[in-house]
Amino acid sequence: MEPKTRTYLCIDMKTFYASVECAERGVNPFETNLVVADESRGKNALCLAISPKMKDQGVKNRCRLSEIPKSIKYEIALPRMQLYIDYAADIYSIYLDYFAPEDIHVYSIDESFLDVTDYLKIYHLTPRQMAKRLMDEIANRKRIPSTAGIGTNLFLAKIALDITAKHSPDHMGYLDEELFRKTLWDHRPITDFWMVARGTANRLARYGIDTMGGVAHAPVELLHRLFGINYELLYDHAWGREPCLISDIKEYKSKSQSVSFSQILPRDYTFDEARTVFDEMVQHGCLELMRRHVITHHLSFFVGYSHDLYEPAKGSVKMSETTALFSKIGPYFDRMYDAKVNRSLAIRRLGLCFDDVCDEGCEGYDLFTDFEKVEKEKAQERAVLEIKDKFGKNAILRGTNLMKGATQRERNEMIGGHRAGYDDPKRPS
Repeated sequence: MEPKTRTYLCIDMKTFYASVECAERGVNPFETNLVVADESRGKNALCLAISPKMKDQGVKNRCRLSEIPKSIKYEIALPRMQLYIDYAADIYSIYLDYFAPEDIHVYSIDESFLDVTDYLKIYHLTPRQMAKRLMDEIANRKRIPSTAGIGTNLFLAKIALDITAKHSPDHMGYLDEELFRKTLWDHRPITDFWMVARGTANRLARYGIDTMGGVAHAPVELLHRLFGINYELLYDHAWGREPCLISDIKEYKSKSQSVSFSQILPRDYTFDEARTVFDEMVQHGCLELMRRHVITHHLSFFVGYSHDLYEPAKGSVKMSETTALFSKIGPYFDRMYDAKVNRSLAIRRLGLCFDDVCDEGCEGYDLFTDFEKVEKEKAQERAVLEIKDKFGKNAILRGTNLMKGATQRERNEMIGGHRAGYDDPKRPS
């Protein structure tokens, strides 16, 4: 029996954060120069988004304030991550007006996949008409512009969005396997294609392959040698194939889980200053493990140096305990930091990971553990969590959080490392 031909939409909000700020101000993002950035971080502050009008003037998305030509006059909007989350939730509710949750996959805060296969007959619409109705709904109800990719599988819908829709007057693109091969096999650069990273492109380039058509006709043995079993995904995509369904994504369960944290420091930090922030991250991470009722016995970290002039410091360790307690985990991270990090280099990035986390019921210690002390620390940490949950993340702090260069107090007011805007009025004055 022939498998059913499916129809997917991939809908993306154009320059989402900037468009939200324009919507809040009642202005047209296609006629307004606006960037979303925290200028308190200095002239090199990263722009989280720029309005479409600025893109049309050649300004690159995710640029820094210092990179915007001085001839362009623009407004700076402080990031308000909670507001953007609220808008994203409202847009998701629009999708729910038309589709069941099991046919919606939220790919990112501003992008979603929709399986509309069984809905086109119900609404008596073609795929383009369905996409246009949703785009119009989003524009009318939230004043946010969007683009849409339409494809016969998830990969083609994404590529239709990323490549084809950009050149379409109606901001929609369509691809099936035949059209993909006919129109995009010779497209360059190959990194425009979803999931083709620069490293993948560089490895292919060594063998004169710089297009998807080249991948499709490359010897399978070569691709397998270059990418191992992962070559199958790249090879299928080169032919426009993707067997994965939204239902497969929703049913997927990772064999191993981890909890990780990272941040880019606001300036170059010394070894000791970064050590303070690193300790804060470990303390915060252990508390988060307890909040999630999970534990770990495997830790890893990285430290990135200023301007990426040197390879990052990295390390990992297996503990003899399986726990979430800072008193047990902290010394392992301390030893790795002291042993691996160069004391003479300026530091700009920090990251740590609690790997292979599992349910707290699997907690384990060695024979010399003082279990009364363990239970006392667990009770203290649970009390801290209760206070934070009731009165706010900064209601109770550790001494480390008050040291020079510490960042946790500020980060407690952020979402995803960016300003949350909790205290801002709904609309700008």
